[in-house]
Amino acid sequence: MLLSNLQRGVVLSAGGIAAVNAQCSREALLATAEKYIAAQTTGSLQDLQTSFATSNFTYQENNQIISIEKGVISKPLHVEYSRHTADTVACASYTELVALTPTPYVIGTQIRHTAGSTGNTTTITMIDSIAATTGDLFFNASATLSHFRTENWGPLEVSARPTRKMLQDAIDGYLDLWGGPGGPTARARLPFGTPCERTEGSRYINCTDGIPAGGPLGGKENSMRRYVIDEVTGSADVLCSFTAVGNIPDSHEVRIENGKIRYVHTITLCAIDDGPDWGPTCLATRAERRGKSTK
Repeated sequence: MLLSNLQRGVVLSAGGIAAVNAQCSREALLATAEKYIAAQTTGSLQDLQTSFATSNFTYQENNQIISIEKGVISKPLHVEYSRHTADTVACASYTELVALTPTPYVIGTQIRHTAGSTGNTTTITMIDSIAATTGDLFFNASATLSHFRTENWGPLEVSARPTRKMLQDAIDGYLDLWGGPGGPTARARLPFGTPCERTEGSRYINCTDGIPAGGPLGGKENSMRRYVIDEVTGSADVLCSFTAVGNIPDSHEVRIENGKIRYVHTITLCAIDDGPDWGPTCLATRAERRGKSTK
């Protein structure tokens, strides 16, 4: 079952950020993100679930609400790489991780909270993951890991940090390139730097390679956008459905340094339903998943 806006627990304002009553502390958000990594490493929710909301906690994986016990978070993975960002306005964090064993995964996870009275304590209302594995778009966890390890996503000097609006415009502009009403102005909202690298599955390419050059492709607007924006690290991540080309679970993240996009990371699954024929890997994956969905 796909989430409605209300079920997602993400009420988007005109600026596209989650409406919350109070800001959360950066330290509390990052501490919970580390607990998430510990849970993913062991496959045990014992410590993390003490922070779950008692009445309105939701676990979502690849744009579907499922039982957390059936999710990838309940499978122990040897995490080779992880990185966190924190959005104190939306009271949320984003974690990107790579695991090679026992099953290879590249996962992007947003964790949403409600703040305590001081902002230093939080309650988890949602864990929301895009989890790619063997058979997904250009998937090769070892290659992705090698790319990630060459990059610096650390905190930026204050003078180099983008504004929240710049980050929002950039990530929305990138997604709007493929369709929807924002398409015609999308390219103008994208301040690509030189150099600018994009990690797309196992591919490490220039940020502009393969993106529409002169307006949208005519597809639907990419939908179900959930944002985590962190000015300190110059990061904006969106989990979404890549509706422009198919009902495809997807994560896109940008890093902006000194006003220019330096990195783009994508985690994209292969479609079960009709969507792009992204080569023989996705075609085979689609056939396999369709078969499983009918059993």
